[in-house]
Order: sequence, then C-alpha cells, then structure tokens
Amino acid sequence: MIGVFLLVLLSAPGFACASETHTFMPFCHFDAPKTVTPKEALQPFNVLVGSWKGSGMPEGTKEERAAGAWEETVAWEWKFKDPDAWLAVTFTKSKHFTKGELRYTPGKDGAPRFTLALTGADKTTATFVGGLSDKDKVLTLVRTDGPAAEEQRLVFSLLHHNRHLYRFETRPANTAVAFTKKYQVGATKEGVAFADVAKGPECIVSGGLGTMKVTYKGKEYYVCCSGCRDEFKADPEKYIKLAEEKAKEKK
Repeated sequence: MIGVFLLVLLSAPGFACASETHTFMPFCHFDAPKTVTPKEALQPFNVLVGSWKGSGMPEGTKEERAAGAWEETVAWEWKFKDPDAWLAVTFTKSKHFTKGELRYTPGKDGAPRFTLALTGADKTTATFVGGLSDKDKVLTLVRTDGPAAEEQRLVFSLLHHNRHLYRFETRPANTAVAFTKKYQVGATKEGVAFADVAKGPECIVSGGLGTMKVTYKGKEYYVCCSGCRDEFKADPEKYIKLAEEKAKEKK
C-alpha cells in the first residue's frame, strides 16, 4: 500500500522530483501556488475604467422615487505604486459618495477578496469587503464599519462593457432575512453607444480596452486611462517588454 501511495503522490500535478522512476527522493517538492498580483486580480474590473453617466433612484412610492431621483457621473481609473495597483473612483453630483478606492485584499486562505473604501458626500468613510460571483459579473461587498444594528452592502452587477448597475441594501444585523434595496444607480459609459460591441486595441499597461494614444520613440501605444498613461510614461521599456513577452506566449 505504501508503494501505491507514493506512486500516486509522485504522479500528482505540481509534485516535482529529480527522478523519472517512481522512487522516493528526499528533495522532491510541491510547486508553490502562483501568487496573484493586485493588477491580475483586478482584471475583471477593467470594464469599469472610463467615465459613466449614472441615473440614481431611491426605493419608495412612485412620488418618492421621482422626487429623490438624481444624475451623477462616475469615473474609474487605474493607479499604481510598484508593486501595488488599484482602481480609483470619483463621483460627481452623487447623493452618497465623492471618491473611493477598490483594492485586492486576499483573505488568509488566499481566497479572492476585494475592499472598496468610499468617502461619503458628508465626508464620512465607509469600507465594504467581499468577492465576485456569477462568473465574475456580480461584486457583493458587505460594510465592515457600519452601524451595529444594521448590515449594509453594495452590489455591483457588471452587465456589459458599457452598462452596469450598483445598489445599496440593508437588513437587521444578525438575521437571515432578505436584504432590502434602498437605492440603485444604473450607469452607461459616456461616448459609447448602448448596443456597441467592445473592440479595439489593448491597453499596454492594464490589458483593458485602449482608448488613448501614447508615443514612445516614435511608436504609438494605447492605454485605457490617465493612470495607465502616467504609469507607462514612468517606465515605458518595462511595459513594452511585458507586451512583447505576452505576444510571444499567444503564438
């Protein structure tokens, strides 16, 4: 039985040995799991990068919804401070937020987890933590510093490259009752037709959709936002080399 166990163990993926014979070797080892960088983990949110026109509406009667409706502009962009990367968001004319940062903050078990720190219109701060589900299309974030008697969460539905929703929900703390929606914002990307298909060059820094040109040594490259533009200009050789390596891997 021991021999069978060793045979199975040594044949397992990720287990490396110096001998091709199924003989136990003292220097056999398991390959360490690949470390995911913040930029890699945040790739599903490339779709958010850009400027969005949002239409917000509270829950309530028809009259209350109409009276409480508002329009806002939301702009997302990448930020970098080697080796870290995150997404910054700014809100204009929002009833609830002015700015925020979305970061990759994996749990102790290595499970993907994200933290959204927001500043409110009243200058208070709120921190929401959670993860992606439904094939990276729904981001559910639960507030960690909210009122003790109430559980609060933000849910982002990434519907399309030019359409997403986010809603704010609450329920009594320490209960299993359904969350109640308090308000929702539907956002469409500015300057992009609703039925448009995402296509175009790739951002040389983030891998998202390139919308801005940058030039280096007479050659043009594309970036998706001012954050990626500044990062590229700070070290163009780094990103050109990475892009060339990526292109070789695809061949």
